Amino acid sequence: MGSVVLSLDAELAWGFHDREAMPEDRVTTARESWLRLLELFDDYGVPATWAVVGHLLLDSCDGEHADHPAAEDGWFDRDPGTWEGRDEQWYGAKLIDAIEDADADHEVGSHTFSHVEMGHTTREIASAEMRTCVELAERRGLSVDSVVYPRNYVGHRDVLAAYGVKSYRGTQPRRWYDRGVFGSASKLLGWPTGAVSPTLVTPEEDEYGLVNVPASLYLFCFEGRARNAVERVTEDPIVSMAKRGIDRASTEDGVFHMWFHPNNLTDERDFERMETILEHLAEVRDTTPLRVQTMGSIASEVKDDEPLPREPIGPR
Repeated sequence: MGSVVLSLDAELAWGFHDREAMPEDRVTTARESWLRLLELFDDYGVPATWAVVGHLLLDSCDGEHADHPAAEDGWFDRDPGTWEGRDEQWYGAKLIDAIEDADADHEVGSHTFSHVEMGHTTREIASAEMRTCVELAERRGLSVDSVVYPRNYVGHRDVLAAYGVKSYRGTQPRRWYDRGVFGSASKLLGWPTGAVSPTLVTPEEDEYGLVNVPASLYLFCFEGRARNAVERVTEDPIVSMAKRGIDRASTEDGVFHMWFHPNNLTDERDFERMETILEHLAEVRDTTPLRVQTMGSIASEVKDDEPLPREPIGPR
């Protein structure tokens, strides 16, 4: 049968530091949401891949990062150069501790060091991002086996391979309902009724020896007025879609890969969405052959061989 994977883009303020304005509601609640999600995962015994911005492995820094090639362009201007107790949206060592201390067997992956769009940067910067992540992970006794690309811009896969990465989250296959006004209307009407089917993906090894584990469903892609309108008359459409994807994975081959950011959860109905999905997932897992896996465990099964050797690019 199939598998379900949950991956999280865990970034706190780093997800927005290159934007002119930060969404205050998402930034200020991000730490609390992170910890509440860990509790929910423990309640239902569900492991996830936490793709963490590497800077969050630090409990303090100088704010300059002079040895990083992007520093000269002002990339780190918003980094406060302080410590976790003072500016908790920029540092996350205690949050990484919480992941490692959780009952669920989570994977700590990478979301690059400073949320660089890897599809839109130089190889030098991409190498510095991965090199720093690997070094910080090794200090904690961790390995970087899985990568989630910031904003889903895939790039420099050869750099990932050079640092021994096993897998990455590829882009979601586009379906007919992802295109145009007609497709948007079809999603609005079809998700609650079952007319729009969720996507099961097939992880595959690429030319660099990395396993692409594509996304299936972004759990916060249907928000604002559309969500409000549908929820007045029926179940949360994302919950409906997630349940159907889980059910399909319990009877078919393939992977149902859900993803989101901890900072997506800003009010109680967002936590209700996640708990409803996790409750259904746990029930189906416990009554069918369905497996709940991490990106790293999927990659190990696809490759079924020794990890890639590390051939670091640049100074260590």
